[in-house]
Amino acid sequence: MYCNYCGKVIQDDANHCAYCGTRVGGVMARKKLIRPRVGRKIAGVCAGFAEYLDLDVTVVRLVWLLVGVMTGVGLLSYPIAWIVMPEEPEVAPQPVGQQVTS
Repeated sequence: MYCNYCGKVIQDDANHCAYCGTRVGGVMARKKLIRPRVGRKIAGVCAGFAEYLDLDVTVVRLVWLLVGVMTGVGLLSYPIAWIVMPEEPEVAPQPVGQQVTS
């Protein structure tokens, strides 16, 4: 598979290009500010912002922590974001051997 931005060859199952760092593949379609069900530590607020802003989740967590310690705004805004941000919808697993018809 090739990166659409830098043109380098990347792995077929890669979500990010190893050379330029941009998202590739089917992950690009998602641009909603939601709390994901996987990869979260407390409530998924930082993971949701990281995915929405296309940043590393560690960077978002560190910035949120620094802002929270220095100003107190981060400590107040995290619970508010937890309440306001919708959670990622749960995907029901399909039973084995059944076809989905529309």
